[in-house]
Amino acid sequence: MKKLMLGNAAFARGLYEAGVTVVSSYPGTPSTEITECAAEYDEIYAEWAPNEKVAMEVALGASIAGTRSFCGMKHVGLNVAADPLYTAAYTGVNGGMVIAVADDPGMHSSQNEQDSRHHAIASKVLMVEPSDSSECKEFVKTSFELSEEYDTPVIVRMCTRVAHSQSAVEICDRNEPARKPYKKDISKYVMMPAFARGRHVFVEERLEKLRTYAETSPLNKVIDNGGDIGIITSGISYQYAREAMGDKASYLKLGVVNPLPVDLIKNFCAKYKTVYVIEELDDIIETHCKKLGLNVVGKELFGYIGEFSQAVVAEKLLGTKNEYAAFDGNVPVRPPVMCAGCPHRGLFYCLSKNKITVSGDIGCYTLGASAPLSAMDTTICMGASISALHGFNKAIGAEAEKSTVAVIGDSTFMHSGMTGLVNIAYNATNSTVIILDNSITGMTGHQQNPTTGKNLKGDPAAAVNLEELCKAIGIKRVRVVDPYNLAETEAAIKEELAAEEPSVIISRRPCALLKYVKHKPALKVVSDKCKGCKMCLKLGCPAISVRDGKAVIDHTQCVGCGICTEVCKFDAIEE
Repeated sequence: MKKLMLGNAAFARGLYEAGVTVVSSYPGTPSTEITECAAEYDEIYAEWAPNEKVAMEVALGASIAGTRSFCGMKHVGLNVAADPLYTAAYTGVNGGMVIAVADDPGMHSSQNEQDSRHHAIASKVLMVEPSDSSECKEFVKTSFELSEEYDTPVIVRMCTRVAHSQSAVEICDRNEPARKPYKKDISKYVMMPAFARGRHVFVEERLEKLRTYAETSPLNKVIDNGGDIGIITSGISYQYAREAMGDKASYLKLGVVNPLPVDLIKNFCAKYKTVYVIEELDDIIETHCKKLGLNVVGKELFGYIGEFSQAVVAEKLLGTKNEYAAFDGNVPVRPPVMCAGCPHRGLFYCLSKNKITVSGDIGCYTLGASAPLSAMDTTICMGASISALHGFNKAIGAEAEKSTVAVIGDSTFMHSGMTGLVNIAYNATNSTVIILDNSITGMTGHQQNPTTGKNLKGDPAAAVNLEELCKAIGIKRVRVVDPYNLAETEAAIKEELAAEEPSVIISRRPCALLKYVKHKPALKVVSDKCKGCKMCLKLGCPAISVRDGKAVIDHTQCVGCGICTEVCKFDAIEE
């Protein structure tokens, strides 16, 4: 039976069919749905870990115990998990272990465009790259076999377009491999220097074996259409090239992207007058080819920035333009905004109004940087808001401490914010940290986290009490505010900034999109009272606009949060 499936759903199906029993991940677009879909299979234990490092360590522990395991993350999440990854390359596995990393060319939902192939090269582990949903499933199943055969973690490199596009997938039965017995082996699993030196020798020997495997791997395919043009490519770039060029070119489609084959590439290049390398982001394949002395054309045509497409390939290789454009008209710009009723809006309005410098973090609240609020000065990486605030205040001193805060979401705080707060308490700056507790992990689509009281499957779980946690860390001043109450929120910000010790404000209000949240009736503007001052527009609420010089509220979007009534000085907004 075949079924149309998202790449991420097909990946999860591959986990099921491969007999995986333990899955631990941290949500990160575009990888999130792999774990959500895996959790739908009763045979798989699936969890959200506090961060990617923990997730990978859980997966490695399950592997050492003898079961097949998986962890998933986006590309920047692999940075967080790099520590266990590089050591897992030395320890190897017992049961098969597969890691999904989803790159994001074009930065649809990310702060950078890093190429995760660098991590595979540096850690010296096998990396494969599927190009459609069917390959997602099949490559995953093969990856577990290779993991156990070569005693290695295997990274499956996804990207946004493969993760979130659909194609036909053949549905097969689940394989139930017996759990491999755990055998104590200090020299394999205890990576102290005396044993790690020996394991490094193993890693290099394994890499040579993987290079030999790559030469004849069925994951690498040659499509020979004759002619003078050859294209070496992988992943989604293969789909773009194939659709744009059709039978006008021949293709070496690389499913194994680390380590790269040598003879296979040399033999392919020898057949064609011109060989192009088409790969998104960095020149990994191209550099490999040039090290082999092969004359290939790559980044001088395609560049290092952003996504490719059928149109890009056709323009570069055939000189044709707009052949693949779905719509030729002018599409109005629609920048992302915080939703109507978003609990973060009131908090950011107070920060903006008081001209507070804001050390920001990663989450849907990052949109507080957008106009008209413009209430964020920096966003670096998960958890950096708190650590950067401490450094900022140490550099400037009391002047900064009285006018600078960090903002971080509840899930991000659990991910990597706690250690930064420990640093503030331990190394003493009068820093004010605001935790935006919206009772969910919002940016990636409403996943549970350690503060919500529910696990991945929605079952009751231990809930971290943020107030008690912050106090245990060493912060004595901890208070909770309702961001729908602007006066209360503004007063709390001013008081904590004035305090001569570290403090935490928890801005607590559930996400407006949560199903259990009951909204008030929509508000409306009394036109006769409205003076057209546009103060309400400073909130950046998508439900409020101006028509004929008067404010109007879209009742289909408004959830009655009421903060616009607090900023209107003329009582022009009412139920």
